[in-house]
Amino acid sequence: MQFIDLGAQRARIETRLNERVAKVIAEGRYILGPEVGELEQALAEHVGVKHVVACANGTDALLIPLMAKGIGPGDAVFVPSFTFAATAEVVALAGASPVFVDIEADSYNIDVESLEAAIAMVREQGELEPKAIIPVDLFGLAANYQKIASIAEREGLFVIEDAAQSMGGASGNTMCGAFGDVAGTSFYPAKPLGCYGDGGAMFTNDGELAEVLRSVAFHGKGASQYDNVRVGLNSRLDTIQAAILLEKLSILPEEMELRQKVADRYRDGLGDVVTVPVLPEGERSAWAQYAIETPERDAVRAHLTSEGIPSVIYYERPLHVQEAYKDFPRSPMGLEVSETLPDRILCLPMHPYLSEDDQDRVIGEIRKAVSVA
Repeated sequence: MQFIDLGAQRARIETRLNERVAKVIAEGRYILGPEVGELEQALAEHVGVKHVVACANGTDALLIPLMAKGIGPGDAVFVPSFTFAATAEVVALAGASPVFVDIEADSYNIDVESLEAAIAMVREQGELEPKAIIPVDLFGLAANYQKIASIAEREGLFVIEDAAQSMGGASGNTMCGAFGDVAGTSFYPAKPLGCYGDGGAMFTNDGELAEVLRSVAFHGKGASQYDNVRVGLNSRLDTIQAAILLEKLSILPEEMELRQKVADRYRDGLGDVVTVPVLPEGERSAWAQYAIETPERDAVRAHLTSEGIPSVIYYERPLHVQEAYKDFPRSPMGLEVSETLPDRILCLPMHPYLSEDDQDRVIGEIRKAVSVA
């Protein structure tokens, strides 16, 4: 059993993938070939934004907007602590200070009360200037952008949606990737929309910002690649990866429906013995991960391993207690959920091609493990 089965997806569209890749190789336009522009347009239409700028990876997709806005030393950027390191890493790389905020116990997304307390603390201390918020759509569920947008407008803060796990998800009629002033996503192979290497993209409705994002991603270029108007990066999506993503994007809506069926089956089979995710009305998760909570987590995981069933703990330690980030500020309310969740969370196999038989086996073994724990 695979935790994420990329092989099943590849088999489904293998002929089309091979044709796409062969075309790129035959034409020889490996950097900024026509497929990159085609993908940007297709993504813009899918997400419902005016501008998409492809880049080399999901980390750059968060770093480039910070660089484009001149956020750096002396600035504060508010980030959740329970997430992958890249969300805070880009802030430190830009020279700014990540300020760690707690998450909600049910959604695992940024807690707005903790966020407001952190903003007030930074303003009161006066050592850093609040500049931006990077909410994360953790495991595929959109953060509460209605409340976040209200806070950002009141405080004059730039919002960067970290949509690395949420491509295909939605809140109401708005697709993930269309929230905030700009959004960044990752096309790492294991993501709901992933390529066969590294890749990323940025989404915005701001035309002027899009131009700066594209400049930063290409060595700070101006009128040409030899006209450097700002310090930038070498962050371009390979044409071959764009070609692969075009085929994967074409089946993403159907794969979202298949992921939801897997999530529904887990909910129905496990909801009475462990804590399972609950989607608020009007929300659609991309189900990048399916997380359960149980005080018997370690026993459950050991039993699953003994039965050859893979599982993963996301994330073993929150960022604010890790060596690289322990000296950065944190919300004065404390980060209790971020600190205690790693002791009880467990992510189960989740992908569109998980068979009912395999899923029922996962459910049965978890029920067995909980009953004897």
